[in-house]
Amino acid sequence: MRKGFLAASLAATMGLSLLVGCGTSSEPAAAAPAAPEATAEAAPAASKPANSKLVVGFAQIGQESGWRDGETNDIQWYAAQHTDEIDLVFADAQQKQENQIKAIRNFIDMGVDVIAFPPVVETGWEAVLTECKEAGIPVILVDRGVDESCADLYATQISSDFIWEGAQAADIVGDLLGGKGNVVELEGTVGASAANERKEGFDKELADKYPDIKIIESQTGDFTRALGKEVMESFLKSHDDINAVFAHNDDMALGAIEAIKEAGKKPGEDIIVVGCDGVKGAFEAMVAGEMNGTVECNPCLAKQIFETAAKLKAGETVDKWIVSNDGVFRQEDAEAELPNRTY
Repeated sequence: MRKGFLAASLAATMGLSLLVGCGTSSEPAAAAPAAPEATAEAAPAASKPANSKLVVGFAQIGQESGWRDGETNDIQWYAAQHTDEIDLVFADAQQKQENQIKAIRNFIDMGVDVIAFPPVVETGWEAVLTECKEAGIPVILVDRGVDESCADLYATQISSDFIWEGAQAADIVGDLLGGKGNVVELEGTVGASAANERKEGFDKELADKYPDIKIIESQTGDFTRALGKEVMESFLKSHDDINAVFAHNDDMALGAIEAIKEAGKKPGEDIIVVGCDGVKGAFEAMVAGEMNGTVECNPCLAKQIFETAAKLKAGETVDKWIVSNDGVFRQEDAEAELPNRTY
């Protein structure tokens, strides 16, 4: 009965939305070494009926950016290539934490083997993660983290090093400005670990290495192109001395480019533009001379997610943090790298 319900859910959620994924073009990133205590071991609850397939419930944040769509496509594509081994139950939370929590509780009721999700914000997960643990269902955090108080309630986190990403973006800005100038910052979703840590890395690197570069204003653009453009328009009206903009993701950077052009300035020249994620649109903007750099945050994590889920179902030990390999790209790298972008 459970397997039939899962299969129906899989068909309903995946439907015709599958696109070519990005998981097969390169090997999965190596896991970062973890201290002996930074491991987790989880076995399926004894009460669960046996199922030869790996059943994974994935509660996606939503569709706030091209990067997020790339992650969704990769996960759905990978599962579709391995239907003899994997049942994927997919939910779209439409940018709302309460929807993610509801989906996770549905997964618990369905008795999936593993639950994976990118937390929309860091806080507010203790209750539902406790329910997962009590049900004997291991949890994989994907591309974002949760508050440290929940460290014992999830099995592992598969993600980039966001602090490193912010620091790399600061180095691009610092180099291109010659160590002096004014910067505005388009922050990601308030409370999201990616936003918090990219800001931490960026702000600290500027303060430590480029003391003559000042962040004159910083405001959330919620990781969306539309709000990134709107906030940049506000920055431009308030300041006539902006030398650079750092956006916590490329979608906001692309929105900022639109605002800069509409203000009669040249993005990439009059105002340096640097983002994060490494989406195809950012590389196209760099080739056009309108963007100066991006720090990659690879969304193609499906292979790592499902391989880790299989280990957890089998009761194997995994590292508490599995770090994906990311690159740093400047304008001069864009033309050669653009054909390799699959998201």
